[in-house]
Amino acid sequence: MTIGIIGSGALGSTFARALAKNGIPATISNKRGPESLASLVQEIGPFIKAGTVEEAAGADIVLAAIRWVDAENVLSSLPAWNGRIVIDGTNPVEFLAPDSPDAKDPNNPLAAYGLKAADLGGRYSSEIVKQYVPGARVVKAFNHNGVEALLEPEVAGGQRVLFYSGDDIAAKAEVRKIIEAIGFFPVDLGSLDVGGPLASLPFGALSSHNFIKI
Repeated sequence: MTIGIIGSGALGSTFARALAKNGIPATISNKRGPESLASLVQEIGPFIKAGTVEEAAGADIVLAAIRWVDAENVLSSLPAWNGRIVIDGTNPVEFLAPDSPDAKDPNNPLAAYGLKAADLGGRYSSEIVKQYVPGARVVKAFNHNGVEALLEPEVAGGQRVLFYSGDDIAAKAEVRKIIEAIGFFPVDLGSLDVGGPLASLPFGALSSHNFIKI
C-alpha cells in the first residue's frame, strides 16, 4: 500500500518523519510544489520523496494534513478517489491574527492559543470532510494529540495510544497497520459518527489526552 501526504506543515512533516524512522516510504506534497520540499526530504532521508498534491493523492492511503480553512479547496479539486483511503487528520480550528477581535474575545476559550473553533453548523469535522472526498474511504486518525507525540510512541514504560475511527472495516485495518508499524497502540473508536467527535480537537472528550498502554 502506497502512502501520500497532503500538507507539509507540523502534522504532515512529523508524520513523514515517523514513517521514515520506521523505514516506510511515502510521498509528501504541498500547494507550493515539490521544489519547496527539497530541504525537508533531504533532512528526513531516502524513504520520503516530494511530489505534487495530485501525485500524493494518487496513493492507496492519503493523509490529509491540511488546515481546516484549506480543506474544501484542496480536497474538492482532486480527481476521483475510487475507493482509496483518506486519513482525515484535520481539526476544525481557525488560526487567528494576534490583533483580531477573536484573539481578544474573553468568550473564546482558545484565544490564548491563537485559535478559535470553526462553526460546523452542528456537524462534526469528518462528516464534512467526507463530502470533499466522494468515493474515498475515510478514517479519522493522527489528529487527537500534539504532533510531537508522533515521534514518541514509547513513554512511561508503555506504548502511547492512537485513536482511529471509520465506517469501512478494511480501510481501518490498513490504518491500524500504519499505527502499529510506527510503534503505537491502536484503539478503534468505532464508526466515524462515534469516534470522529470523540477524538476531534479542540473539544472532543478524548482529544488532547495522552493515554499509555502499559
